[in-house]
Amino acid sequence: MNARFIHDHFLLENKYAEELYHNHSKNQPILDYHNHLPPKEIWEDNVYPNLTTLWINGDHYKWRAMRTLGINEHFITGTATDKEKFMHWAKTVPYTLRNPLYHWTHLELARYFDIYDVLNETSAETIFNETSEKLSSQDYSCRNLLRRANVEFLCTTEDPTDPLEHHKALAESDFEIQISTAFRPDKAILIGNEGYNEYVNTLGETTQITINTVQNLKDALINRIDYFHAHGCRICDHGLNQISFTPFTDSEVESIFEKKRKGQILSREDISKFETAVLLFLSEAYHARGWVQQFHLGALRNNNSRMHHILGADTGWDSIGDYPQAQGLSRFLNALDSQDKLTKTIIYNLNPADNEVMAAMIGNFNDGSIKGKVQFGSGWWFLDQKDGMTKQLNALSNMGLISCFIGMLTDSRSFLSFPRHEYFRRILCNLLGDEIQRGELPNDMEWIGKIVADISYFNAKEYFNL
Repeated sequence: MNARFIHDHFLLENKYAEELYHNHSKNQPILDYHNHLPPKEIWEDNVYPNLTTLWINGDHYKWRAMRTLGINEHFITGTATDKEKFMHWAKTVPYTLRNPLYHWTHLELARYFDIYDVLNETSAETIFNETSEKLSSQDYSCRNLLRRANVEFLCTTEDPTDPLEHHKALAESDFEIQISTAFRPDKAILIGNEGYNEYVNTLGETTQITINTVQNLKDALINRIDYFHAHGCRICDHGLNQISFTPFTDSEVESIFEKKRKGQILSREDISKFETAVLLFLSEAYHARGWVQQFHLGALRNNNSRMHHILGADTGWDSIGDYPQAQGLSRFLNALDSQDKLTKTIIYNLNPADNEVMAAMIGNFNDGSIKGKVQFGSGWWFLDQKDGMTKQLNALSNMGLISCFIGMLTDSRSFLSFPRHEYFRRILCNLLGDEIQRGELPNDMEWIGKIVADISYFNAKEYFNL
């Protein structure tokens, strides 16, 4: 190719978009307040032997694409060599055009490795060798990858039973990037899940509390919330199909927990009552400690039972669910707000049909106490692409204040995913630049540039008290 595919004005369609991005957004540091990166690798400052270990292993986005193309699992999650897996990914990339993987792949090659060639079967060998040579250097260690991406704050996601030993070590080190954690107690809430009793036993062992009653469970969760808080945690995260809200009594919840602990079958109403009670309890605890709570809603998980049995969870067998969201979410937020116990809240939806539902819902509970107290989160998972992000920005703009939006996050397991912030920022700037050119917004670069900078960085910095 004569011209670079990834260039300075990628996705920027006019001079206003270019000015907004390059002068107001591009150089803002990254605050990545939700991801699934392993803190152990940050603490150990891992060096990666090749792009397969860093880029393909664990990335179910890539795995799904490769499977769709007909590539055998041996070359995806199987025992093929790293180079063989990379070559099969390179073969796949040209066929991902119009999928965000195509853009992400080439942004990541450009930003981390200064490689601007399009990845395909022809270029694969050269790119694999060049990146392997660079990755062998300490300049490409895990911490230096974060520095290259201009990361200022990073928040991983841990289960309540996690000892946080790597977070503790990082906090005591001289590493300049702030690494924190988000508390994710879904396994203690989802009483209908297989393995619930075993998890509760593990939680009991972690806290040295014998969990025979709901109060015991609450005591154990508070024990871990306070442990996480003492180690710098100020954010929680929940990945739920939907927010349950079924009225309950304490005696009913106690009876439901007792039945579960005895191995008895629970009804759907039992499950909903228990989940409602425990989630309300947790949200009140978050409010008392000044935490931010996040709700990722709408995934339909583990659809392929055969492959889930072989490979386990988070291996590429999830999709978008069509659960009812509005009424339960409204009642849940209202129950907290009516007691003035609703903390800062971010709501993400996975079904694009719910965009306007979520954008409208947040306005019900933004009470003037905090700027942007309840947020409609950025496009997530299957919506983490140009069309999905644009639709989320439009829904938020139409029904709320985009100027108060806290912007992008990676929600990723890869240390090369931070150009997704760039991707989002370019999409945002192009959206606003297009409206300036059409006369729908004034040509006021100082003011609109400030809005862009706020969404890119400053709103999140204020929201999370960083």
